[in-house]
Amino acid sequence: MSEIPRGSISRTAKLVGLPLGHASRAAVGLGKRVGGRSAEEVTAELQARTAEQLFAVLGQLKGGAMKFGQALSVLEAALPEEFSAPYRATLTKLQEAAPPMPAERVHAILARELGPRWASTKLVEFDDTPAAAASIGQVHRATWRDGREVAVKLQYPGAAKALLSDLNQLARVARMAGGLVPGIDVKAITTELRERMSEELDYRLEARHQRHFAAAFRGDDDVLIPDVLADSTHVIVSEWVDGTPLSKIITDGEADARDEAASLYLEFLLRGPNRARLLHADPHPGNFRVTDDGRLGVLDFGAVNRLPDGLPSTMGEVLTNALVGDAEGLVAGLRANGFIRPGVEMEAEPLLGFLGPLVEPVLYEEFQFSREWLREAAAAVRDPRRPAFLIGLKLNLPPEYLLIHRVWLGGIGVLSQINGTVPLRDLMCAHLPGLDETRLPPSAPAR
Repeated sequence: MSEIPRGSISRTAKLVGLPLGHASRAAVGLGKRVGGRSAEEVTAELQARTAEQLFAVLGQLKGGAMKFGQALSVLEAALPEEFSAPYRATLTKLQEAAPPMPAERVHAILARELGPRWASTKLVEFDDTPAAAASIGQVHRATWRDGREVAVKLQYPGAAKALLSDLNQLARVARMAGGLVPGIDVKAITTELRERMSEELDYRLEARHQRHFAAAFRGDDDVLIPDVLADSTHVIVSEWVDGTPLSKIITDGEADARDEAASLYLEFLLRGPNRARLLHADPHPGNFRVTDDGRLGVLDFGAVNRLPDGLPSTMGEVLTNALVGDAEGLVAGLRANGFIRPGVEMEAEPLLGFLGPLVEPVLYEEFQFSREWLREAAAAVRDPRRPAFLIGLKLNLPPEYLLIHRVWLGGIGVLSQINGTVPLRDLMCAHLPGLDETRLPPSAPAR
């Protein structure tokens, strides 16, 4: 593939083909059931085929379509097992892989962006085989002129036009995906993507974000941010980070590796905004590595939210009130910060019941995030038969918290995929502004 398919007609045809393909397979499945195969066998086969088509189409289109698939892959841990199992491996592929550009196209981009003598003056060795491919670009391994191993990230030709096309068509895919992955608010995902796509196209802006993070964490014992050596509108050259991807730890990691990765990942989510005054807003596992010296390597700074004051102290204050059972203080704090709209009546005790499953982990000295826990917590707040469901409908998300909320939602999903045990209470008390440790009940044993 030489570039992203840009035409609205061709991209729309592939996107719309997803639900059509699903419908045709369902029709075939009906015939197989009539032919004597069990409903369970046929359903499993249909789900597997649909998952493969989802990866193939979104991966080929790249751009916003593939970004949409990556967002779904982060959240799959919240789904019931019967829905998530067929899609887990397929969606995980979208975190680090997509069909690559050919070498001649890559060389042409480098010549345009880094100069015609890029191979002799900058990148003295260059691997034409991509090391990774993502939503709007692919990454190659190379050697910089001073001997350092580097990652060369190139934006796909046609990315801007493709993204504009995707923004007009993703609503259709969202309706289809809503049926494939019940329980995920895909409409909210597409809205978030729409708001941040234009910034992700600007590699110079991404390079500035990465340099800012690298300076903030330089010399840190637990976090490694690679330095940027060169950048242009469509190319970023930064230091190479060796390590084990979180996606591999999720699939193959031993218990100790899972615990270490989960702790590093959670600590970065907490420390990053306060240390760098920026929020890394793309939490999927493909952007993180655990290095041999035990640090968390962090990649891809295209999606970043500016937080001049770090994480809002309101987060810790609300969490404190929820943990100590201060229902009136909880309602007052949420109302004062816009989480409860003026004129909306909110019963205090049911609100505590709604938040209980979500804040419960902080009651424990150590907590193991898992798919099972996340499914139970999600079911407790989204079941329309439970009183908590109506409480959730009354809550509002202020615009300034939208991206923070999405990052934490995705981050908890990734932690549940890692399935590691973390010193949650200590990390939250150390790094979450507004959390009042003196008011909290004694921590419970590990869960």
